[in-house]
Amino acid sequence: MSEITIRPVVTKTDRKAFVDLPFRLYANDPNWVPPLKDEVHGLITPGKNPWFEHGEAEFFLAERAGQVVGRISAHIDHLALKQPPEQGMGPGCGNWGLFEAEDAAVATALIARAEDALRAKGMTRSMGPISLAMWDEPGLLVEGFDHPPVVMMGFNSSAYAPWIEAAGYAGVQDLLTYDLPIDKGLPELSNRIVAMGERSDKIRIRRVDKSRFDEEAALLLSILNDAWSDNWGFVPFTDAEIAYAGKKLKPIVYEDLIRVAEVDGEPVAFMMTIPDLNEKLKNFGGSLFPFNWAKLLWWLRKPKVTTMRVPLMGVVKKLQSTRMASQLALMLVEYIRRDSVSKFGAVRGDFGWVLASNGPMKSVGEAVGGTVNKVYRIYEKAL
Repeated sequence: MSEITIRPVVTKTDRKAFVDLPFRLYANDPNWVPPLKDEVHGLITPGKNPWFEHGEAEFFLAERAGQVVGRISAHIDHLALKQPPEQGMGPGCGNWGLFEAEDAAVATALIARAEDALRAKGMTRSMGPISLAMWDEPGLLVEGFDHPPVVMMGFNSSAYAPWIEAAGYAGVQDLLTYDLPIDKGLPELSNRIVAMGERSDKIRIRRVDKSRFDEEAALLLSILNDAWSDNWGFVPFTDAEIAYAGKKLKPIVYEDLIRVAEVDGEPVAFMMTIPDLNEKLKNFGGSLFPFNWAKLLWWLRKPKVTTMRVPLMGVVKKLQSTRMASQLALMLVEYIRRDSVSKFGAVRGDFGWVLASNGPMKSVGEAVGGTVNKVYRIYEKAL
């Protein structure tokens, strides 16, 4: 077999090859959803993705016999380096991600090259795949290959886990997604808890106001930064990232699908739900041109979907581990569930990801009738 060469991504042609590779590797996989190529280019380009304001990355291609057969990133998030080590990241922790490989030999060579890049930057631990941040597409899919991912969740070959483990990596954290039927309502106990909350004068569940979008986005992400601050792998959103996320999410934000919970007038929790855009993107081939942009814009006017995804949810830290937190979470789920079914035609929800170590959020997923349908794993190795 021909020798494998690993080289850095330097030119515009290299970047195109980096982005295009999965389209060849997964061409015959019915459960892979082609990402929009422009979105992937934006993710890996300094000046477009504000992650690069506190992170640095190197990208590598694997070639054999003149053909690109693999890719990987090696990156360092300087905000992650400042986090407490007991929360997963911390000093000396570098990351790799955006991993694709045609076979085990390619995988071994790519991972070794990423490790060398991290060692050269003084890193003592290697953790991945994280592509590029925990807020992007973290983890390797290890369970749930029989159905496509929802929007903003990753997909990969089932062969990858053994290859990564053969390189000396062990799982350090699992991320779970829950599948739940939403067209027939919540379980009876959850309904009773919601009804009790509705009778309370202290609690108000409101829709977001899209006419004040920037203000509302900042509110939601400030709650998120507080709510998730003790979570494993947490890295705070910066102001630039909040603005960037708001701009990207605005076209798929619907007031009925994002709710804020207030207690005595204070915003203390929220839940964001978005239509599963992958149902539409699956047949776009990674591009909005020449006519897919018009199809997407028309669909976004009043989307009808099978599945809704809950990518973000949070309750402020001071209420966590209280009965009030659970009640607010169930109320948010139920209010959005009603509108998801009646206004968007959805019949199922996809809730997550949820840290396998996050007992309270796992309890919410189970309380609303959810079952784990995909597991993503983050691996770690000492360098």
